[in-house]
Amino acid sequence: MTSTATFLTTGQPGLPGLPADSSEAQRDAAWQQLLATGDPAPALAQVTGRFSVAWRQPSGRTVLATDRFGIEPLCYRIVGHELRFATRADDLAGDDADLDPQALFDYLYFHVIPSPRTVFRNIFRLPPGHVAIFERGELRVTPYWTPSFKADPAPKFEDLKDEFKQILERSVQRQLRGGDAACFLSGGTDSSTVAGMLSRVAGRPADTYSIGFEAEGYDEMAFARIAAKHFGARHHEYYVTPKDLVAGIAKVASHYDQPFGNSSALPAYYCARKAHDDGVRHLLAGDGGDELFGGNTRYAKQTVFSWYGRIPGPARELLLQPAFNSPLGKLPLLKKGASYIDQARVPMPDRLQSYNLLTRLGMTDVLESDFLRRVDPLGPQKQQRQVWNAIKTGQLVDKMLAFDWRYTLADTDLPKVVGTTGLAGTSVGFPMLDDELLAFSERLPADYKLRGLKLRWFFKEALKGFLPAEIIVKKKQGFGLPFGVWATRDAQLNALAADSLGSLATRGIVRPAFIDSLLTQRLREHPGYYGEMVWILMMLEQWLRAKRPNYRV
Repeated sequence: MTSTATFLTTGQPGLPGLPADSSEAQRDAAWQQLLATGDPAPALAQVTGRFSVAWRQPSGRTVLATDRFGIEPLCYRIVGHELRFATRADDLAGDDADLDPQALFDYLYFHVIPSPRTVFRNIFRLPPGHVAIFERGELRVTPYWTPSFKADPAPKFEDLKDEFKQILERSVQRQLRGGDAACFLSGGTDSSTVAGMLSRVAGRPADTYSIGFEAEGYDEMAFARIAAKHFGARHHEYYVTPKDLVAGIAKVASHYDQPFGNSSALPAYYCARKAHDDGVRHLLAGDGGDELFGGNTRYAKQTVFSWYGRIPGPARELLLQPAFNSPLGKLPLLKKGASYIDQARVPMPDRLQSYNLLTRLGMTDVLESDFLRRVDPLGPQKQQRQVWNAIKTGQLVDKMLAFDWRYTLADTDLPKVVGTTGLAGTSVGFPMLDDELLAFSERLPADYKLRGLKLRWFFKEALKGFLPAEIIVKKKQGFGLPFGVWATRDAQLNALAADSLGSLATRGIVRPAFIDSLLTQRLREHPGYYGEMVWILMMLEQWLRAKRPNYRV
C-alpha cells in the first residue's frame, strides 16, 4: 500500500450495527462515519475482529487505528503538514530514509523491533489497540482499548467449562470465512484444540500441517500425530532440512519490512508453503492460547520470585540478604538461594530480561563503541516499564498476560505467522484471539489461569476428554529450530552464516572480534545457546543486503 492514499482499510472488522455480509462500500461508509467524530476512541472500542484503518479527511485531519493485537499493522510518518500511512514501513521509507540506530539496538535486544519504533528513523508503527489523530500539525497517539480484568466473583467451573467450549467452537467458525480451511498442528494444546474444533464445525476431517526436524530434542511430530489420529484429521508432514534453510533464509529475511529475528519463522514458512502446494489458501493457527490462559513457563517462574516480596522487610534486609551475600553464600547449597534473592530483588518487568542474550554476552563486548554511543542501552527497559505500569490489575499473572499481548503476540508471534503465511501465498486466522474468547479470558479468575504453579489450569481441565491425555500433560515446545546444531554440522549452512556475519562485521554495529569468537569457538561449544545470536545477526545482515546494502554506522 503506497503512502499517497487517503483512505485505507485492511482485515475483517466487525463494525457496530453493520451486518457481516455488508458490501465494501457500506463498510467504508461506516468507517468514515465512525472516524469523523471528534473522539473516535469509544466507537473504536466496539469494533471487533482484526483491522487497520486510516483516513485522511478533506480538512487534512487524519485518523489511524489498528486492532487490539495489532494483527493488521499500520505505519506512519509526518511529511511537512501531512501524516502519511501505509501497511509496511518500507513503503513509507522509499530509498532515502535513514536507519535508526536505536531500532537496530532494539532488534539485537528483543530479536524484533517493538512498536512504536521501526527500523527507519521517524517512521513509526501504531501500537496495538491505539488510535492516532493528526490535526493542525499535532499528532496524538493514545489507546482506545486497554485490558480490563474483572474476574467472576463466584465462578462455577462446570458453567465456565461449557461456555468456554461453545466460545471456542464459535471462534473457529468465525475464522473459516465461510469456506474451507486447514490448520497448523504443532502437537501443543492450542493447535490441537483448533484442529479438533475445525473438524467439528466443518463437519469433516480437518487437514492439518506439521513441521518436523531430524534433530534430537527439537522434533515433536509424535504429538502432532497423536492429535491428528485422535481427531481423525488428514495429516500432512514436512521435515525441514539444513538445505531448506540455505534456500529460504534470504527470502524470508527480505520479505519483512524491517529486520525480524524469530527463528521459528522459517519452519512456519515451509509449513505454510506445504499447505499452499496442496491447494490450501487459508490456514488457522493456535497462537494466543498461552497468552490468554496462562501457558508460558515464565508465569510460574515469576510467581515464585514474587513470593520473596511477602517476607517481612526486616527479615529480608537484616537476615536473608546479609546471610546469602556473605562468604557462606558461595557454598554450593546456598548459592541457589543467593541467586534467587538477587533475581527476586529486581522489579518487574526488568526481571523478565534477566537472561537477555545481549546483556548476558556483554554489550561492550558485542557492540562497537561508536554504535553504542548513538543509542540508549536502557531504552528497551524504559519502554517496557511504561507498558507494564499502564496495565491496571492487581494480579501478577494477569499483568504478565497483558504485557505479553503487546510484546509476545503483537510484536513477535503474530508478525511471524502473518508474514510467513503471506510469503507462502496463504492467509491465516487466529481463533484463539477471537474477541469473545479474549473477553472470557479477562473475566476468568487469575487462579484459573495459574493454579498454584500449574500452567493454564482451567484450559486443560475444561478440555479433558476433548484433547488426548498425552497432549494435555506434554511440555510446551512449538516449532523450535535446531539452527545452532545444524550450523555446526552442515557445510553450506555454516558457510552462509559465516558469510553473513563477515559482512555484518564491516557495518560498524557488531565488533569483528566478537563475531570471530562466536563463529570459531562459542557456537561449537554451545550450539543451542550461541546459535540464537548467530541467527539474529545473520537475519539482520540478510535484511540489510536486500534493503540497505550500503549501510554503515
